[in-house]
Amino acid sequence: MADRFLDKVYTLGADTPTEVLYREWAATYDAEVTEAGYATPGRAAEALASVVDDKAAPILDMGCGTGLSGIALRSAGFEVIDGVDLTQEMLDQAGRLTLYRELRQTDVSDPLPFASGTHAHVAAIGLFSPSHAPAGTVDLVLRYLSRGGCFVFSLNDHALADPTYEGVIRNWVDCGAARVLFKEYGDHLPSEDIKSVVYVLQKS
Repeated sequence: MADRFLDKVYTLGADTPTEVLYREWAATYDAEVTEAGYATPGRAAEALASVVDDKAAPILDMGCGTGLSGIALRSAGFEVIDGVDLTQEMLDQAGRLTLYRELRQTDVSDPLPFASGTHAHVAAIGLFSPSHAPAGTVDLVLRYLSRGGCFVFSLNDHALADPTYEGVIRNWVDCGAARVLFKEYGDHLPSEDIKSVVYVLQKS
């Protein structure tokens, strides 16, 4: 590809804001990450499906992008999916899939644009990485969820190198406010030699 966004996405600086990159990437995102072997959506959706009984309960797909995560969630059996993302360009791509009940534009560092309890579970697949979603987003989601709700998300190698992400997880788990139902390190973008941990946390 002439302009390879994967060469830029993990080295974003002030000169290329995250929102600008994803606006420009929207039209070619699926093709580029699929060529790179993007494995995390399927891994995360299957992890959540393995611990959730009621797949008809609404789920929120945070940072849904073009909808690859939504496709994986639907393939894993989840029936009612809403999506939020930073850019309208990505949401426009996701909207073509007709698998989301509702799509809204929002910054993941802001309060979620839904009333607490709207969704039984939340997914943030491929969202967490330095310069993308901060570690505090884990706090935001777990506060949003009702007791018993599950949060499936991934931390790629770049996020794992930043101790604040797993530090936030420990803060919740160590005090008993959440528990780890699933944790597995595996492929993320194989062609880029990047892996990720998929977590499922359940709010206590």
